[in-house]
Amino acid sequence: MRPYVGAFGVFVSAVALTFATAQTPAAQQKTAPAGPPAKKNPLLKLAEPWPEADVLKKRKKEAEERPLFKSTDPLEFTLTGPFNTINKDHNPESSKRYPGVLTVAGADGAVKSISVKLSARGHFRRMARNCNVVPLRIEFAKEETAGTVFDGQSTLKLGTGCESSKEFEQYTLREYLTYPIYHMLTPLSFRARLARATYVEEGSSKKSNPRYALFIEHENDVARRNEGRVVDLQRISFTDLEAESLTRTMLYEYMVGNTDVSIWALHNVRFVQNPDRKLFVVPYDFDISGFVHPPYAIPDRRLGLRSVVDRMYRGPCRTVEEFDKVAEGFRDKHKDILSLVESLKDLDSSARSEVKDYIEAFFRQIDKPESIKKQFVNGCKPQPTM
Repeated sequence: MRPYVGAFGVFVSAVALTFATAQTPAAQQKTAPAGPPAKKNPLLKLAEPWPEADVLKKRKKEAEERPLFKSTDPLEFTLTGPFNTINKDHNPESSKRYPGVLTVAGADGAVKSISVKLSARGHFRRMARNCNVVPLRIEFAKEETAGTVFDGQSTLKLGTGCESSKEFEQYTLREYLTYPIYHMLTPLSFRARLARATYVEEGSSKKSNPRYALFIEHENDVARRNEGRVVDLQRISFTDLEAESLTRTMLYEYMVGNTDVSIWALHNVRFVQNPDRKLFVVPYDFDISGFVHPPYAIPDRRLGLRSVVDRMYRGPCRTVEEFDKVAEGFRDKHKDILSLVESLKDLDSSARSEVKDYIEAFFRQIDKPESIKKQFVNGCKPQPTM
């Protein structure tokens, strides 16, 4: 086994200390006072043995074949729960779960009702001053999902929109687009499924009109599709990550105008480790970006940006050749990206035009080595992370 080496030089000693403690005679160990269980050291994940190659391939196939992400058609479903209570759960530290029922057509066409657990999630959109509809986390029981599009799912994030209005549906559609666009560029990305959700308040006949929402793939399935595993590590530096993948990620964050991300703080990114012990960064949550551009989105004042539509490259410095190599993958998908935007039929004409103009501005900046040098190389200030 090759230990992970990088910013985490303490890894080996941490694992050794853990094993030494485990082997200390019971008589010499002090009894810990009662209290909540200690959190598992995330560094220990890096020391776990890897399954055989055939097991990794089997997991990859299972993740790729999840029924929820086999179609791009908006998924119609109804969700019943105590939303009046959930939408008032503004404490980002709260993990309270509420019973709910998700109703969806099964594989045989018959309507099926699935018992689920619902909880509010997120930070910014969970605050009352920002949104009156909170994003949700939906937990499934394995025995409930058989024969439905949710077969194989355990927990999913549901993007619900910030307000229950037609205007905000446009922002949900724009946010959805950020996922399949990135997935065109790399499989090290979250898949998303567009949906049409009807929300029913528990204990009443009150229900919403159907409105757009999006399901986001579970992080473990992202890792399995790439024959890897998720590792939750903070204080990661640029040099700890696979270089080309990191450059692609940071160019994409620049493309969509997203600065609401931090590798160092593990904010809106996940890390996938492969059997070669390489670490890859996988971004998500692009709503506070220039591409989506909702009314509540403002850049961090420390960045000195006037608006989220103002782009800022926050990745590592690279040579023109290194940038151009990664940019070629973007240029190859230029027409496909524009076609995807055109295909989203309920995106209104003004939003469609704004999104396409924003995309085209990016492609002008990566069109040639000269434009890449001007935009990304000249004046780039080396920094260890972001």
